[in-house]
Amino acid sequence: MSETTLPFAERLDRLGEVAIRIGLNLQPGQELVISAPLEAVPLVRRLTEHAYRAGASLVTTQYSDDETTLARYRFASDESLDTSAAWMADGIARAYREGAARLAVTGANPTLLNGQDPKRVSRASRAASHANREAMEIITRFDTNWTIVAYATANWAAQVFPDLSPDQAQARLWDAIFASSRLDTPDPVIAWKQHNATLHAKAAMLNERRFDSLHFTGPGTDLLVGLADGHAWAGGAEHTTNGIECNPNIPTEEVFTTPHSHRVSGHVASTKPLFHQGTLIDDIRVTFADGRIIESHAAKGEDALRRILETDDGAARLGEVALVPHASPISDTGILFRNTLFDENASSHIALGQAYTKCLFDTEGATPEELARRGANTSMIHIDWMIGSNEIDLDGVHQDGARTPLMRKGEWV
Repeated sequence: MSETTLPFAERLDRLGEVAIRIGLNLQPGQELVISAPLEAVPLVRRLTEHAYRAGASLVTTQYSDDETTLARYRFASDESLDTSAAWMADGIARAYREGAARLAVTGANPTLLNGQDPKRVSRASRAASHANREAMEIITRFDTNWTIVAYATANWAAQVFPDLSPDQAQARLWDAIFASSRLDTPDPVIAWKQHNATLHAKAAMLNERRFDSLHFTGPGTDLLVGLADGHAWAGGAEHTTNGIECNPNIPTEEVFTTPHSHRVSGHVASTKPLFHQGTLIDDIRVTFADGRIIESHAAKGEDALRRILETDDGAARLGEVALVPHASPISDTGILFRNTLFDENASSHIALGQAYTKCLFDTEGATPEELARRGANTSMIHIDWMIGSNEIDLDGVHQDGARTPLMRKGEWV
């Protein structure tokens, strides 16, 4: 029996094992905090079993439900949308501070909130971002091990494959998740170790070159992204500040670093839609000056985009730039997943908001002010959107202005 014809239960169990062993590298005695859609209970059960087999001291799961999420926007008062469960956010941040690992299961309906008042959605999102800021900063600093995996919910599958029956759509989406997560190989753990070695080699090459900036050009795009002082490229498995090596995303195809928050200029167009908190934002076009977005447009969801940019002072600046070849395994599927975990690994991308200070050399003991002077952005948000395609070229620009071709038509040179 080939790996692609294994029973579904066995493939799901493989996903659970890879998430715990490779994604988290969960340590004996470590607590684990899981967040997941209610529909993902079968995967959460596999994750929980593998976590305890790995020696977890406690697994705690927080479930979300699309219908109860919608109920708030339909029936709650405007004033109540300024309320967030700060007590819960404080507890989660405390767990991370004390060494708990974090595992998020993604799979919510990508357009759940289409049709809801964007002002109300933005109001609730801002409150949640404020409450969860400390927890997000712990994750973006890589102070603890964390990862994200996917569950093929029925509503998500129906939007990815609208022409198929519900059962066929969900089966197709599962096949794509299993394949892109390297589970349809004789030994997924070995496959991930080999893949990590490839990503590490690419990051090492970029760290050796020490580019001053990156120049993206193509249809609708002429963008110069200055890189933070002492920036470090990363990709695949990375060490957290507590010494645990983890794979933050399952799957992943990117190498990424920290841009300089005040040295981005030019214009850029999105190459895939952004699905953010249940809202579709498509055909994004923005202009940067001195690192800040000064003009923004979107064919769909423009009001939602504008409100994202108004979240705080850092929301209109970049916190990440990531490189992915157009011929990545996820891109080769030809599927628009309508989910950032997958779509960002099919395309080079940038992220608005909070920087990964992990992607800076020599940060031990550095104050927030010192990190900011080096170019690291600070924000309550971190939102990736895709700018790469088979029509985008990329050059690395040295401090003296010399250029090195890095990508042509979306592929590594």
